[in-house]
Amino acid sequence: MEQRIDFGVLGAVVAERGGGSLALKGPRHRAVLARLIVARRRVVSVARLVEDLWEDPPPGAVGAVQTFVGALRRALEPERAPRAPARLLVTEGPGYALRVSPDAVDAWRFEAVVGGAVELSAEEALGGLEEALGWWRGPAYAEFAHERWARGERSRLSELRLQAVERRAAAQLALGRAAEAVPDLDAHAAGHPWREDAWCLLALALYRAGRQADALAVVRRARAALADQLGLDPGPALRRLEADILVQAPGLEVGGFSPPPPLPIPVTWGRSPQEARDG
Repeated sequence: MEQRIDFGVLGAVVAERGGGSLALKGPRHRAVLARLIVARRRVVSVARLVEDLWEDPPPGAVGAVQTFVGALRRALEPERAPRAPARLLVTEGPGYALRVSPDAVDAWRFEAVVGGAVELSAEEALGGLEEALGWWRGPAYAEFAHERWARGERSRLSELRLQAVERRAAAQLALGRAAEAVPDLDAHAAGHPWREDAWCLLALALYRAGRQADALAVVRRARAALADQLGLDPGPALRRLEADILVQAPGLEVGGFSPPPPLPIPVTWGRSPQEARDG
């Protein structure tokens, strides 16, 4: 039985078969593969690929794209007979599509885990989120950080990663593992000071770890950051948490207070956010 290929975009763009990396040749070959993964199984026209690969396309750009695709096909399906149709990187209409299963791409699996965590028990969610966060090897589509076609997907995946960190912390708190949650939450809130859910979770973790003064200091740190940098007052959840800490409200114990759930980030399967904006 032919081994399946797994694609990784949560870091540098890679393709692996049986635990071994496939040779994807040069940066433009990887760019074509990455652009097709961003498209989520939809066809990307040759004209769009040319536009995305070059600011000023050379005269032979279309032929170069065809060469890149041919090399990728040989890497992905080395046993394919000459002239036999490709199964993974297919030609369709005016362009190409990467037709792989939803679990073949780490970013797609990550999205499914984060979205499904809200339906699971705290213990199940924690295990899944810890595993999924371990799939990240660096920023999504790391080598294409400055490419317009990758910008929307990179931002969306980054937001999902932040949500995953917060949902993991919420699961730890629900399981009575507050002290364990504090170090990662501290770094998370410091790195993303405008996320009030992060401050709420950190303050709550500190409170449940028996550090009431530190919990209150965190809330006030968040208040100062929002006021000084954005001219905003804290939202209702942070204000309520501060008031509850001051009176040691019983609702702060396990099973009581919890920050509001994060908003979902909708994606139409088969269409990237960038394509949705482009129409």
